[in-house]
Amino acid sequence: MSADNNYSRIKTDETLRETVCHGSEEYPFKYYKEDIWLFDFHCIDWHWHSEVEFVFIEKGTAEFLVGSSKHILTEGTGIFINSQVIHRFESSESVIIPNIVFSPHLLAAEDSLIYSKYVQPLLDSSIECLIFSPEIPWQKDVLKNLLSVFDVQETANIREIKTVELLLKIWGNVYGNANISESLPAAKASAHTQAQLQIMMQYIHKNYSEHITLADIAQTVSISKSSALNIFKKYLHISPVSYLINFRLKRAAKLLASTDSSIYSIASNTGFENVGYFCRSFKELFGVTPSAYRKN
Repeated sequence: MSADNNYSRIKTDETLRETVCHGSEEYPFKYYKEDIWLFDFHCIDWHWHSEVEFVFIEKGTAEFLVGSSKHILTEGTGIFINSQVIHRFESSESVIIPNIVFSPHLLAAEDSLIYSKYVQPLLDSSIECLIFSPEIPWQKDVLKNLLSVFDVQETANIREIKTVELLLKIWGNVYGNANISESLPAAKASAHTQAQLQIMMQYIHKNYSEHITLADIAQTVSISKSSALNIFKKYLHISPVSYLINFRLKRAAKLLASTDSSIYSIASNTGFENVGYFCRSFKELFGVTPSAYRKN
């Protein structure tokens, strides 16, 4: 993951795939040290990437929404996020999260025995994420090696070799202890569902200022309203309509902070037909009225 130059948001394409290049073709690895609190709305918003990701909570407590699961992670714990799994991090305070994002091809060549026997099975499994706690011996070992990876990035001497050596230790530990017996069809089904979710979310992002119904959202991927509702509930823990309203409110918050447009005009331009409902919903989400938000 990586913010843009303003250190405020994730850059994604129309499918919510992150567009930032993590490392280079010759060395597809990148280390970041970020504070969730400094991103827009104190969250690293929904995105996914083909690379895998390991995150460590150095300070604070944050909520991690990964695929269909939701986790509260505290200081000293960590998380693995599998390839092509949609995720979002949010916090109510400063949360420092050193993290690494890298291509699995860094571990071994795709046509090698190592890759087919130890890398591909985990990528193809239906494991969306794994939580690491220092209370469990093998997970403590993963965290220890992860911290070593971070430390190595400050050293210029054979940094790349040391990094790959540590990544192989981490991967071997995860492979040896995680339950990766899930079938490939299950993983494919999950990927298909996530793709549907991404398309519906992007439809909302593009058309939030218009009159949108649940039926409209479901129609973008040719599924029933109940199926759309179930997908949003499973992965985002919110209904499609609630997601739409929250997205409209966040767009309104940006306009309040960056323009002199009237509250009535902003409400109308972000899809709210009733300014009273807009003001009530805004205060419920942000804790202050639109006028107080603008003033502050």
